Amino acid sequence: MRVLLVEDDDSIAVPLVQGLARFGIDAEHVTTGAAALAAAPADLVLLDLGLPDIDGVDVCWELNRTRDVPIIMLTSRRAEADLVRGLEGGADDYLAKPFSLRELVARIRAVDRRSRATRAAPPPSDAQTLGPLSIDRATREVSVDGRPVTLAPKEYDLLEMLAARPGTMVLRQKLLEQIWATTDSRSKTLDFHIASLRRKLGRPDWIETRRGVGFRLVVT
Repeated sequence: MRVLLVEDDDSIAVPLVQGLARFGIDAEHVTTGAAALAAAPADLVLLDLGLPDIDGVDVCWELNRTRDVPIIMLTSRRAEADLVRGLEGGADDYLAKPFSLRELVARIRAVDRRSRATRAAPPPSDAQTLGPLSIDRATREVSVDGRPVTLAPKEYDLLEMLAARPGTMVLRQKLLEQIWATTDSRSKTLDFHIASLRRKLGRPDWIETRRGVGFRLVVT
């Protein structure tokens, strides 16, 4: 596997390149956003947000616009707005500094698996099966292990949006806009429906929360 590491701090990048090599991951290191946009195609991009020439979030948006490549943001920024902008711009995941090498490798492999599965997936149909979870979009019926699950209309809409890209973070703002036609991120309506959906599915761990950012469906 070949990744592009975009990091301007050599004290972080050099040991990272060496460490990834021990896991069979070949990393090309560049230090600027311009170099990242000009680099040869890679299987995945590790993108620091604090670059010297171009804001990392803008690099993320441009890579997403011009290339079909998964992106993991590496950031010391804690601002929710930066993370949301990056995820809206096409990033698949993010990792806050400092992080362990093993955690990074686990994220790389998970994002790579999801990306390959998405590319290989057949065109969407009315029926979707994710392990024991079944969703029939034609009839708006849901079942778990063959057991019917009765959902309220908004609960079904919420599950359908999360299931459209399983394993990928769906932003709070996007869910609120498309399901409730509001941009009020302070609304507790979404959190109430998430709690209700978890209870009805009987598998609370299937819906992961990134506080202040969004939710993703991970069916085990």
